[in-house]
Amino acid sequence: MKGQAMRKAAIVLRAVFFLWALAVPARAEPPRPPNFLLIFVDNLGYGDPGCYGNRENRTPQIDRLARQGVRCTDFYIASPSCSPSRGALLTGRHPVRNGLNYQLSTGEGGGTEGLPAAEKIIPQYLRPRGYATGAFGKWNIGFSPGRRPTERGFDEFLGHRSGNIHYFKHLYHGENDLRQGTEVLDRRGTYSTDLFADAAIDFISRHKDNPWFVYLPFNAVHYVYPQNVEPGEKVEWQVPERYLKLYGLPPDEADPQKRFRAVLTALDDAVGRVLQTLEALRLERNTVVLLISDNGAFMLPGRGLEVQSNRPLRSGGVTVCEGGVRVPAIVRWPGRIPASSVCREMLSSLDVLPTLLAAAGVPRPEDRVLDGRDMSSVLSGRSPSPHKALHWVWDQGKNEQWRGMREGSFKILRRADAEPWQLYDLGRDLGETTDLSAAQPERAKEMASRFEHWLRETAASKR
Repeated sequence: MKGQAMRKAAIVLRAVFFLWALAVPARAEPPRPPNFLLIFVDNLGYGDPGCYGNRENRTPQIDRLARQGVRCTDFYIASPSCSPSRGALLTGRHPVRNGLNYQLSTGEGGGTEGLPAAEKIIPQYLRPRGYATGAFGKWNIGFSPGRRPTERGFDEFLGHRSGNIHYFKHLYHGENDLRQGTEVLDRRGTYSTDLFADAAIDFISRHKDNPWFVYLPFNAVHYVYPQNVEPGEKVEWQVPERYLKLYGLPPDEADPQKRFRAVLTALDDAVGRVLQTLEALRLERNTVVLLISDNGAFMLPGRGLEVQSNRPLRSGGVTVCEGGVRVPAIVRWPGRIPASSVCREMLSSLDVLPTLLAAAGVPRPEDRVLDGRDMSSVLSGRSPSPHKALHWVWDQGKNEQWRGMREGSFKILRRADAEPWQLYDLGRDLGETTDLSAAQPERAKEMASRFEHWLRETAASKR
């Protein structure tokens, strides 16, 4: 009887435990952090995509991305040139502070040029948190030992070391500039836009079950310079024939503006294929997508490059006029950013790193100054700009030392230190057509003083 009683008691206890287990909710697994797809486009003008008002260029995939997320109207790059723009994006630190405020030269100064090794970039923050990290495209911030992508937090790299390579032959100053990891890669004949998109698609597909960060800096739509084609080869916008056919153009079309449109549509198509991969893998709901240009389109008369558009902005790349530093920027973040929205707040490429870190749950670093801010609440329409002012310092040449600052709707700029400051009210004069410095000298003087104070403080602080 005693044994039977014990058995009954055991049955009762098991039943009680079972019922208790049903009543107590299972401990939920922590949510998977979001994936990040950072598309950095080369020299795309403010007025080039359809969603920014262009009615001649065909960019259906970029336009669709804008309809799915937020289109920024007042988004600025930290520098109007390729190398410092990329260094600022990846560090969240102004070029004056991070040590890369110049364009890398051919040969990178014998290995002395590039983003200093002490600077920390996005994948170095994310990788310790379990992110797979890949970079596919244009690097251009230094490729000497210690400065290469796979030595700076990227698990994989397929791209080119330097600047505006040949789209099909991947030449830069006469040599194959393409690398996989640190090794020379021969993919001659493959269109670079497709090569980089395909590499990103492959990486995403292999890492679909874990969080990932993909940096996709296309070399498109940068113009190819004469030193990057073979002897006797025509210098022109390079694109597969099928994209010329989309515009009803022959393979030997000579009009540079028409050829540019085909190059842009080829880029748009590649962007679309990467986004379609996210949808096919059911990753789009948990992936933050950013598409940003590295600086404005070049408007350089007499060099065959004035075929793009920064309308309605003034001038273009390698200047700190609005056309050089205000760029197209689109962010899609399902569940966080309303679709088909527009953000008119002042934001910066410096804000990208802090935003991704916050989304991934990575604490803001305490060992260095970040010039950017988390822009997630601004993009979602819940907060104003986190910036009182934005600043630009760019030495294009001995006769061009561009300086600029925007505060609210007002902006000062000058092309050389010996020149007086110009003053514009962007709220009323987006094209910077009317210099107000003579009409409002006190405002111009006060803003110039604040700029000089910022420059001294920033240049003195390398931490």
